[in-house]
Amino acid sequence: MTARTSDIEKAAGVLRAGGLVALPTETVYGLGANAEEPAAVARIFQVKERPPSHPLIVHIGGAEQLDDWVKDVPQAARLLAEHFWPGPLTLVLRRGQRVPLEATGGLETVAVRVPDHPVALALLSAFGGGVTAPSANRFGQVSPTTANDVRAELGAAVDFVLDGGPCEVGVESTIVDVTGERPTILRPGGVTREDLEAVLGCPIAVPSTSRVRVPGQHPSHYAPRARVVLVEPEKVVAEAELAQERGHQVGVFLPPSFADAEVKAHAVVTVPGSPAAYARGLYGFLRELDQQGCDLIVASLPVEEGLGLAIANRLRRAAGPRPTV
Repeated sequence: MTARTSDIEKAAGVLRAGGLVALPTETVYGLGANAEEPAAVARIFQVKERPPSHPLIVHIGGAEQLDDWVKDVPQAARLLAEHFWPGPLTLVLRRGQRVPLEATGGLETVAVRVPDHPVALALLSAFGGGVTAPSANRFGQVSPTTANDVRAELGAAVDFVLDGGPCEVGVESTIVDVTGERPTILRPGGVTREDLEAVLGCPIAVPSTSRVRVPGQHPSHYAPRARVVLVEPEKVVAEAELAQERGHQVGVFLPPSFADAEVKAHAVVTVPGSPAAYARGLYGFLRELDQQGCDLIVASLPVEEGLGLAIANRLRRAAGPRPTV
């Protein structure tokens, strides 16, 4: 789906006026604001109910704009930008003067990317600046991959929703820290570790913790209302049926190898065998089971190779400890 030129111009006007625009990217829908206006950036945190210490990603229109927003760009960053931008890759670099501390959670580093979506790129061109855009949902909950997801989640809190159709990748961008001696993956995502290593010619670590704060590091993130339980693939059916017998409304992520199994559960989703299709549908599957009234979701982790690493990361966060109230 391609947004009308009039809608793109309207969205750009909302951004110039300090408003919030939900915009499509290839990964998920973002909640966008003028990256250079602290008051507009602060409103993102308010609407998302996001802690102000959690930094945002600045979206720019092209790799040629990188030096306008950051400083001390290493060769590895330029190489990755050349190969993967536009695309689902975010680079963490030293903050330039154009980026307010409100957008970085008070850090002297900033996360930057160029989205690979024609509507997002048209908006960035029409607006003429950078746009901070975390996922357009309440903090810690399931990211939206359609405009209707945004409307259902945030409603009138967003000044304008720019509809660009369903997101093609379906999970957030890969975040790579290029401020240290060697690049490090801080969040697996739409660009695989294997592809990054092929370009850089060296192994890339994926640490469980990091000195740099980035989106998606909270112990519970990407989480539906239902509690998510992770088990081995061969135990999914038995675990789901036991929970159903105990009175839960159980949703099941059935592994492809068990597609023909009959499961006594409230709702069943057979996940695709293709990692790309699984990633594209992951958040939609979680939302679907929520909408069907499930209070427990039983799933297993895919093989952690390629996009499977990003899917496993999201499922682990979805199953993470919920905050106490």
